[in-house]
Amino acid sequence: MGDFFKSKRFKILLVVLVLLLAFMLQAAWTGGFSPAISQAAGVVVTPLQKLSSSISGAVSGYFRRYVRADEIAAENEALRAEIDELRRQAVNYEEYKHENEELRKYLDVEFREEHPDFEVELASVVARDPDDRFYSFTIDRGSLSGIEPLDPVVTADGLVGVVREVGVNYSKVVTILDVWIDVGARDVRTRDIGIVTGSVDLAADGKCRLNYLPRESGAAPGDIVVTSGIGDSLYPQGLLIGKITRIDNAPGDISLFAEIEPFADVRRLTDVMVIKSFEGQGGAE
Repeated sequence: MGDFFKSKRFKILLVVLVLLLAFMLQAAWTGGFSPAISQAAGVVVTPLQKLSSSISGAVSGYFRRYVRADEIAAENEALRAEIDELRRQAVNYEEYKHENEELRKYLDVEFREEHPDFEVELASVVARDPDDRFYSFTIDRGSLSGIEPLDPVVTADGLVGVVREVGVNYSKVVTILDVWIDVGARDVRTRDIGIVTGSVDLAADGKCRLNYLPRESGAAPGDIVVTSGIGDSLYPQGLLIGKITRIDNAPGDISLFAEIEPFADVRRLTDVMVIKSFEGQGGAE
């Protein structure tokens, strides 16, 4: 028995009893076992909670990265599709640009063959005045290309208007829908002479007027109207203007007027030709 009290096992048991007695005394002093037990549990549980929190954070971060990876993959796929579409559009643009250039060359050659006395400058419409009811526009050629004010502007379809203002590398064009313009014209069928000018009332419909037709004129809807080349010779003779859509009496019944639908749609032009000179210009022979 004496050997037991001296053994290591007895000493361990004694330490445990002392600790239990200490916990019991603290519990009695504080009114219960809960605080002491809670503190003891906290000593053990807190490291476990910290470990659990770390594991949970790592797992959560992994899943967030996994979900985000799917989102990034979807975004990348959308971006790739957008890039592919932009590439296709770029290819189409280059094809259209090439076709347009070839068409412009063809029209230029054809127009020059029909009018060998014309000196022509090809130009592109680069701007429009949104506040102008007569659809004036700006082209990308100016004095450096030999363009001057009052040069006629045409397309393969017919007369478009006239240059009103010239810069070094641009020109502003007023159209045949503008009230500022006056063009000597004639009815191809009846050969009646008149003046084509713009009209505020007709411009919104893309039309202009042929004024001062004789009262006895036989002009009728469907007749073709061309430039007469008479007067100040600003315009070459025989340029197509448009066709008559309506005939009516002018105010005072002293003459007739006709509504004209131009062959060239001045509201949707992209390319034009400027006639810089022609035989008989300015009355010269």
